[in-house]
Amino acid sequence: MMYLLRYAAPFVFDGHMNTKRSYGWIWKSLVAGLFGTIAHTLVVFLKVRAGWLPSFQPYQALQNTLSRLLSSEVPPIVPWMISYLNGMTIVGLLFGGSYRLLPGTYGITKGILVGILVWLIMGSLFFPLLGLGLFALNLGLGVKPALFSLAMVLTYSTVMGVVYAALNAKA
Repeated sequence: MMYLLRYAAPFVFDGHMNTKRSYGWIWKSLVAGLFGTIAHTLVVFLKVRAGWLPSFQPYQALQNTLSRLLSSEVPPIVPWMISYLNGMTIVGLLFGGSYRLLPGTYGITKGILVGILVWLIMGSLFFPLLGLGLFALNLGLGVKPALFSLAMVLTYSTVMGVVYAALNAKA
């Protein structure tokens, strides 16, 4: 984290070829991550209300895995808290800290690229760790969970990208 703060933080040019570190990106990253996480939550809420893929329950799978690892019952709120903490802080700060290095001109483009990367990591590493298999294929639902998780992650990342770009827009 200190590396990110010290070396990857965006620079501000003062017009005299001097640079100084700007730490405004930190609060902007947190706000963008929060908005992305709220959008993600709304998609999950819509999934539940509409009855889409009822056997695809990644938060419940995370809860079950944590309970097994801790040999103790983990309350259902814990996976949601982890999701908010991760989405708002860790991913938000990584996104904000690397924003100027990401390809693309617009926040939405950068958000989509990060979303695809996160989806690939989630489907190939995280889902198998939860016992769902590669891209949740072990559920026997074909590619539907993988496509829904892509939509879920892209909702998060594009909102985060748009909000971050808007917060950085020159007035």
